[in-house]
Amino acid sequence: MFDVASAPGDIGQRAQLHLARGSSRTARTRAPLRVLTFLNSFAPGGVERIAARLHAAWTAAGVDAHMVVADASIAPPIALQALSQIHHRPRARGITRFTALLRGMPAIIARQRPDVLFCAGNTYTSLAVALKLTLGSACPPIVVKISNDLVRADMSPPLRYFYRRWLRIQGRHLDHFVGMAPAMRGEIARLIGVPQNRISVIADPALADADLRRLAAARDAVVRARPGRHYLAVGRLAPQKNFALLLEAFARIAKPDDTLRILGEGPERRALEVQAARLGIAGSVYMPGHVDPLDGWLAEADALCCPRIMKRPRRGDRGAGGGAADHRDRLLLQHGRSAWPRHARPAGPDRRCRRAGTGDDDARPRFGATIAARRTAAATFTIESATDKYLGLMRTLAATRAAETAPDTPRNDPIPSPAA
Repeated sequence: MFDVASAPGDIGQRAQLHLARGSSRTARTRAPLRVLTFLNSFAPGGVERIAARLHAAWTAAGVDAHMVVADASIAPPIALQALSQIHHRPRARGITRFTALLRGMPAIIARQRPDVLFCAGNTYTSLAVALKLTLGSACPPIVVKISNDLVRADMSPPLRYFYRRWLRIQGRHLDHFVGMAPAMRGEIARLIGVPQNRISVIADPALADADLRRLAAARDAVVRARPGRHYLAVGRLAPQKNFALLLEAFARIAKPDDTLRILGEGPERRALEVQAARLGIAGSVYMPGHVDPLDGWLAEADALCCPRIMKRPRRGDRGAGGGAADHRDRLLLQHGRSAWPRHARPAGPDRRCRRAGTGDDDARPRFGATIAARRTAAATFTIESATDKYLGLMRTLAATRAAETAPDTPRNDPIPSPAA
C-alpha cells in the first residue's frame, strides 16, 4: 500500500492490548475509536468531498481515522492525514478501482483493525457488500451513508426491479444506514428492508460553519443592478438530476434578459445542449462544467433551482417522489417556508425553484424572515453538526460488536441499539 500522507501508528500498543483478556478490555475502552473510509478517488463529487471533510473532522476530534483510495492522483479537497493509496499505481477505471480495493482492503483491515468501516455513499455499497461476503465475521460493522435516491424514478421499470432487489441484498449484509432527513426513515426501512434500530438520520454535512458565514456575507455584499433573473442549478449532468425538466421549465418562463447556469459535468451534457437548442434557449443557458469554489455564482444568482424535486404536473399529482436528495432539499426548504413566497411562485414545474434573491435591493427587506429561516435551516447541514452524531453512532456500533464477540458475554445478553 502506498502512503500518501500517513500519521504515526500504534500497532505495538494494539498488540499489547491482547496479552490478557481483562487488561485488553480496559485498555481497549481507552483507545481511540478507529474508523476506516474507502473511496475510488477525489474526482469532483459531493460524496467524496463530504467524506474528506468528515475524515478530517474525525481526526481533529481524536479519532484514529484512516482513508484508503484507489486513485490518489487527484488531490483531496482539503489536507488530510492518514490517507493511503491502495496500490503503488493509481487505478483510474471503475472496475480496476473496485478490484484493487476489494483485493487490498482485507489486508488493511487485518493490519489496522478498524472498529467501523464508513461507506461514504451508495456508489460504494457494492464494495461494502463484497467485503462483508469476503471477510465474514472478521469484517467490522459498516455504516452506510445514503447519498442517492432509493426510489430511482429515472430508471426503466425492469432496471428499477433489479435495483430494488439489490437494495434488499444491502439490507441483509450491511449493518447500519444513515439517511439525510427524517422522512427517509420510512423509505430506507421499506426499500432496504431493515428495522428502525438500524437506521439513523444525520443531516448531510455539505458545508462548514465558516462556509455558511462566508457565503452569507458574499450574498449580502452583492448589488443587483442588472436586468433579468439569473437562475442557478448545481449538480452532475446525469438523468436522475432532472436537468432536462429544468430546461423545459426555464423555457416556459424565461424573458429576454433571463439566464440559466448549470454548474457540473457529466454524460448528459450533449443531450442537454441539444434540448436547449430545440427549445430555443441555447443563448440563455450556460453550462461551464465543474466549478469550484461556488461563492461568486451563488452570490450573483437570483434563484437556486432544485430540479431533483421538480416533477411534471399531472392530474392528481401531489408532488415529487421522495428520494434521498428530495428529502434533504425539502428539509432545507422547510417544506416551502424557505422557498418562493406564495404570491410570487411562477406556474408550472419551475414553482419548486428556491428563492435566492428578489432581484432588487428595495425588495430585500420584505423577505428578511425568509432569508433568516433559510440560513437557520442551512446551519443543520454542517460538518460541525454532523461530526459528533456520526461518532456517537460509530461508538455504539463498536461497543455492540465488542459485546457480541467478548468470550464471557452470554449470547442472550441485551445489546445496545444505535441512537437515532
